[in-house]
Amino acid sequence: MKKVLIANRGEIAVRIIRACKDYGLASVAVYADADADALFVAQADEAYALKGASARDTYLDIGKLIDIARRCGADAVHPGYGFLSERAEFARAVIDAGLTWIGPEPEVIEALGDKLRARAIAQKVGAPLVAGSDGAIASPTEALAFAKKFGLPIAIKAAHGGGGRGLKIARDFDEVEELFDSATREAVAAFGRGECFVEQFLDRPRHIEAQVLADRHGNVVVVGTRDCSLQRRNQKLVEEAPAPFLSSEQREKIHQAARDICAEAGYTGAGTVEFLLSADGVISFLEVNTRLQVEHPVTEETTGLDLVIEQFRIADGLPLSVTEMPEPRGHAIEFRINIEDPGRGFLPSAGDITQFSAPSGPGIRLDSGVANGSAVPPMFDSLIAKLIVWGATRSQAIARARRALGEFVIVGVPSVLPFHRAVLDHPDFSGDDFGVHTRWIETDFAETLETAARSAPPAERPLLRGRVEIDGRLVELGIPDAFLRLLGQVPQQIAPEVESDESDPGAIHAPVPGTLVQWNVANGAFIEKGDLLAVMDAMKMETTVAAPAAGTITILAEVGSFQPAGALIARISAGEGNAVSNPTAQAKPEAPV
Repeated sequence: MKKVLIANRGEIAVRIIRACKDYGLASVAVYADADADALFVAQADEAYALKGASARDTYLDIGKLIDIARRCGADAVHPGYGFLSERAEFARAVIDAGLTWIGPEPEVIEALGDKLRARAIAQKVGAPLVAGSDGAIASPTEALAFAKKFGLPIAIKAAHGGGGRGLKIARDFDEVEELFDSATREAVAAFGRGECFVEQFLDRPRHIEAQVLADRHGNVVVVGTRDCSLQRRNQKLVEEAPAPFLSSEQREKIHQAARDICAEAGYTGAGTVEFLLSADGVISFLEVNTRLQVEHPVTEETTGLDLVIEQFRIADGLPLSVTEMPEPRGHAIEFRINIEDPGRGFLPSAGDITQFSAPSGPGIRLDSGVANGSAVPPMFDSLIAKLIVWGATRSQAIARARRALGEFVIVGVPSVLPFHRAVLDHPDFSGDDFGVHTRWIETDFAETLETAARSAPPAERPLLRGRVEIDGRLVELGIPDAFLRLLGQVPQQIAPEVESDESDPGAIHAPVPGTLVQWNVANGAFIEKGDLLAVMDAMKMETTVAAPAAGTITILAEVGSFQPAGALIARISAGEGNAVSNPTAQAKPEAPV
């Protein structure tokens, strides 16, 4: 390999660019319109426009990515994580174009990306498993029948999902149908396929994973474990390595199962095998992520390995730099820095970062995709950076993390920093007994965190595109707003007028920037306070909208429309409304926003 196209954005693109420089490879960035001024674009050796705003039109457009790889002379593609990283059709398109795919073979991605086939592989090698449905189920009725047979709670999972998307936990029979439909919608939106299956869910479990490396010379090595139990809505927030408070028997069982699953599947590259561990010691295989994980730095800090460079070595046909599991050195904890407000239930946000002051000092590593003045666009993931803290012991890592989080300052947008600071002082996390589990935030974390000031919508960063003639040749130019500002030519941006809840108690505002997926009520229906009115898709996760008051609803926003945070999408007026026979009808709004 000589030149790598990075089919991703943000902090993971920066991480791969740095590894390219360390390994002696040229790097090529691709960017959506909103990312034209992003850090990863500036750091890459070359950068090419994807000419679009949404993920679908940019980072998910296989044709555009392959075309740019050919134009720039790249001979390899690294997918990062998210987007197309676990899509077999992308891997196949890269290989068919004569390029090196930095990841497992497409057939392996298909086998392990299909949760049902992955379960079958795990069963074949004798990995620990809880009971599950016999294949995909076609309706919520089947999910309900499974729940009645095996008991609650049950997990409803997208067969082709991952990263917590398309995963719902039903703890009551009455919610099975609603959660099945929600999981299907989320899976279609994130992965293009909505098939789901169900399995028993270990209540209040820990989330343990094993990092695997496998080369083309038959070496399959587990290089460490991680604990990723601190999650909200199945999205990880804090991870650490090695996974603490495991018995030697539990650790060996996880190592053996991870090795056997990857060997049976013919895996090559870096991958992660995930498990659940119940409070009474039951271990159950969860899934295999056929890509680099967000939390890979904690394994790097405790093993001395560079996992991205190991991916390069494997793709180059070289053997692994290790042939057996390295002895862990010290302890590392990663804190995901998401632009979300923990005081508002971790609602994602968007806007401009006016100050980004990161910590430093002994044991501190920061993988960041932003700097002062960076924009956080609303159409992509809320993760902007990762703070990784290492210590000789877990106690030292926690002490250093307190110091580092105390130094960390982000202004202009809300962040999860207040939550991270609170977690470090909670005995369930920092005490002698590990009391954290995958629903700990929702069930055990009782501390009330102050809500952050709502961030202003990110300033428009238009790319003024056009063709000009240079030396007799037509050339297309894209002029970013940074240059236009120097000329004083930036078009005036008119901020939408948003009425406050205090002056208009019946106003219903979009709680997050995102797409309005559906209305659960019809226009003109009478609703009660607290009724679930609508569903929004924000950064690939669903967020519900509840009624702030009782009365008659007037719908103002169309299904499928993108709504900025705070946009007025409906209004409730006091008094009885029209009798509506179908409360879930998709009404045509009177005045679309």
